Amino acid sequence: MGRERVRLGVNIDHVATVRNARGGAHPSPIRAAETALAAGADGITAHLREDRRHITDADIERLSAMCREADRPLNLEMAVTDEMLAIALRHRPHAACLVPERREEVTTEGGLAVAGHEARIGPVVGALRDAGVRVSLFIEPSPDQVAAAHAVGAEVVEFHTGRYCHLPEDQRGPEFDRLTAAAAQADDLGLEVHAGHGLDYGTAADMMRIPEVRELNIGHFLIGEAVFVGLETAIRRMRQAMDEAVS
Repeated sequence: MGRERVRLGVNIDHVATVRNARGGAHPSPIRAAETALAAGADGITAHLREDRRHITDADIERLSAMCREADRPLNLEMAVTDEMLAIALRHRPHAACLVPERREEVTTEGGLAVAGHEARIGPVVGALRDAGVRVSLFIEPSPDQVAAAHAVGAEVVEFHTGRYCHLPEDQRGPEFDRLTAAAAQADDLGLEVHAGHGLDYGTAADMMRIPEVRELNIGHFLIGEAVFVGLETAIRRMRQAMDEAVS
């Protein structure tokens, strides 16, 4: 029996970044989401930031409706704040991924610090789960963070792969071992394992070597590739790279 197909979630945030640079309606992140699903994406990811630098509240409303109509999952990335919790409870996406957020960062720079902050994060996880939202925590692949994610009741951990992706290829071994060990620990605790941040065709294929990984969430690289080859082609090539890595 072969390995279960690893899902591909496509993050469409940076389509909205381009749109917002001119303040108009083009390019549309909703159209990007529709294209992604047609090209083989298994779901859509969008991060509603506190400063609304890319995805907006109106985008989330439209994405929620579109994904429900298409019967495909929307993964809402969100900070652990009362405002974002209220928005998530209003829209009730398929999944919510709790992420760290700082206004001065260009992009998410690391994983959510769950260990030591269980009293703040646990109630948010509980409220989302009570509303039928699947909860993921975007964390570093470290034993204490995995254990804390389990302790607060998360169902999924998504490992921050930025460190791995930014290292030179000949220096990635120890970080890959760290990801592998964390994935095995999470699986032993009953947590589903996802991975994302900085992945391209090659590093996404590398993640397929970790047997516990069930989903990759990829955005910036695919949107960048779309400039040259089109979004549909970029996503189909990513799907092919993932599938070939486990064939």
